Amino acid sequence: MSVKDQVLDILKASANPLSAGEVEKLSGLERKAIDKAFTELKKENAIVSPVRCKWEAAVK
Repeated sequence: MSVKDQVLDILKASANPLSAGEVEKLSGLERKAIDKAFTELKKENAIVSPVRCKWEAAVK
C-alpha cells in the first residue's frame, strides 16, 4: 500500500479533520512523506481542509 493510500485511509477513518502531525503519530510514517501525500491528494481533490492546517477525506 502506498503512503498516499495509507494517509487517505487514516483520514477516512477519523471522525475529525487531522493535521499532518496527527497523521504522523497515528501512522508512524515520516512527516516528509505525509506532506508529499497531502500535496498529491489535494491535486486529486481527494482531501479538503474544513479548518486551517487540518484535512479530511472529501468522500468518506
